[in-house]
Amino acid sequence: MKKIFCIGFSFLFMHFINAQETVNANTEQQLENLADDLESETEDDNYLQQLLQFKKNPLNLNFVNAIELKELRILSDLQIENFISYRKLMGKLISVYELQSVPTWDLFTIKKVLPYIIVGNAISVKEALAIRIRDGEHIFLSRFSQAMETSRGYIPKTTGNYYLGGKDRLFFRYRYQYKNLLQYGIVGDKDAGEAFFKGPQKKGFDFYSAHLFARNMGVIQSLAIGDFTVNMGQGLIHWLGLAFGKSVDVMGVKRQSAILRPYNSAGEFLFHRGAGITLKKGMFETTAFASFRNLSTNLVADTISREDYFSSFQASGYHRTASELADRNNMSQQTIGGNFTIRSDRWHLGFNGISYQFSLPFKKGDLPYNYYALNGKTWNNFSTDYSFTFKNIHFFGEAAMDKRKYTAFVNGLLISVDTRVDISFVHRKISKGYQAVNGNAFTENTYPTNESGLYSGISIRPNSFWRLDAYADFFSFPFLKYQVDGPSRGREYLTQLTYVPNKQIELYIRYRNDSKQTNQSGNTTVSNYLVFLPRQNFRTQISYKINPTITLRNRNEVIWVDKKGPNAENGFLTYVDIFYKPMMKPLAANLRLQYFETDGYSSRIYAYENDVLYYFSIPAFYDKGYRYYANINYDVSKKLTIWVKWSQLIYTNRKINGSGLDEVPVNRKSEIKFQARLTL
Repeated sequence: MKKIFCIGFSFLFMHFINAQETVNANTEQQLENLADDLESETEDDNYLQQLLQFKKNPLNLNFVNAIELKELRILSDLQIENFISYRKLMGKLISVYELQSVPTWDLFTIKKVLPYIIVGNAISVKEALAIRIRDGEHIFLSRFSQAMETSRGYIPKTTGNYYLGGKDRLFFRYRYQYKNLLQYGIVGDKDAGEAFFKGPQKKGFDFYSAHLFARNMGVIQSLAIGDFTVNMGQGLIHWLGLAFGKSVDVMGVKRQSAILRPYNSAGEFLFHRGAGITLKKGMFETTAFASFRNLSTNLVADTISREDYFSSFQASGYHRTASELADRNNMSQQTIGGNFTIRSDRWHLGFNGISYQFSLPFKKGDLPYNYYALNGKTWNNFSTDYSFTFKNIHFFGEAAMDKRKYTAFVNGLLISVDTRVDISFVHRKISKGYQAVNGNAFTENTYPTNESGLYSGISIRPNSFWRLDAYADFFSFPFLKYQVDGPSRGREYLTQLTYVPNKQIELYIRYRNDSKQTNQSGNTTVSNYLVFLPRQNFRTQISYKINPTITLRNRNEVIWVDKKGPNAENGFLTYVDIFYKPMMKPLAANLRLQYFETDGYSSRIYAYENDVLYYFSIPAFYDKGYRYYANINYDVSKKLTIWVKWSQLIYTNRKINGSGLDEVPVNRKSEIKFQARLTL
């Protein structure tokens, strides 16, 4: 009855409202899909920082280059190159309204990019160089959050593991930034359970990060000192920044980023520490970088050969217990790499290389699916990446090879068939033996290895109100995988219909179907056998901007796993959001009320949650319960803003939640969060 009531309430709510989205729905879906694929949340907030910086200092369309436009992650390479060609042919833009004349630029695209662009005159490079050190912003940000319930890990024991620190999580960041030209800063982060200025953490925060990053200094395109990320090609050999996979943005299948990027997030694994430089002269561009880091790993003592080795990296960054601290920074990694690129208006050709040196040998567990796993004290990868644009067709790709000469290929096409129709294709063929330490390509697997596949997407815009996006992806895995004891295959489909009749309303309906083979759970026969595990999602989301102050939004989502099969599970989630943001007023807030009910973890549903500035969460909901949160921010002055968030998750079908040291003997999870930002 409760589920029927919630469904009825949600559709009644939808009947009385129409929708306008207050945050970018495409980005939300991309982040939700990423969390679903990784079964974890990313701590990389560089993208959100970058978008806010572009809002403060919009890109000048009369002087912006292709690399800067790629940083938005909104435009495809075909749209970018068409814009550059249009500007060369027609001269400087007089108004942003001219964008409607640029081939492949539809109203949906223009609407998304408008907050980050302007049309105007540029200041001289000499003046910019003179003021970038003096006239930037000093930004201080601090964040405190704490779970209200006490889990088992915070109860000290005479034996066994327990958390050595308090329940509070602390984050601090100082950053100086002048537009997109210069930034430097420092980050400090303490996870819940880690000690702070006591015990093993006498220096305060468990994690510190510092960086200096400068751009556009004559022949020096980029200079990175301290912590930074490196993104090369299409991710076959190396990609550390945030990268999206399959989503409703069917033209966003190409990896796009500058090679060097500053790093100042809380994540403790996906970055380099050292120095990097990019030099550019005419058509030629070269990048070189070197890094030295101590990393936490799962160390294994080999009593036979008397040579210790590590079996995996510990990417969580947690150092809360004595055992986690024992593994902290127990292995050093030296990395050197580089890129050389020749670039013209319509094509580019790049050569990439990266080499790793570990202080201990890398050796995964002796299991059949690890037969081709990365191993040894050294590793290296090389690749060539390329792109070419001809009229309304953009071709891109990367061909890579690893230390053992196994190969990997990713190739794609972006085609503008009509002003109202775009098509994309991505083909990948990655050897079962290919390995890359930090690869992150457009693949079904989390890492680029052991996969062949063909993806095709289409976007149709019959008019300015309607949009249909759809894709189909067929893939196979020629070798064993974790919990897949044999060669396997799968497929995935998605269709989304979006309706935006005016500035107040946005509605979309989405259907997603994916199915791939896995071991049959609970199998009692001598050998495992593979079965298809299909999953179907149906979602509706609608929002309505009642007035310039208040926006309402509602989502309903249903999931079926192995419908009518032996592993059948079902799930349902619905929520209502209320956004309050008066113009020219210091107070803003948003509220969510949510109900969910699933049969188990396999039918979990991910939902993006609004949070304090630069932060977001995408929890997985399963079992049965309610979720609500309230987010408030207040501009104390032009320089100081504060945020407060209260959230609570209440389970109705269990008396405890969590497991292990995180087990709590109540049916709820509550959290309070405070954040303050001071700009000078």
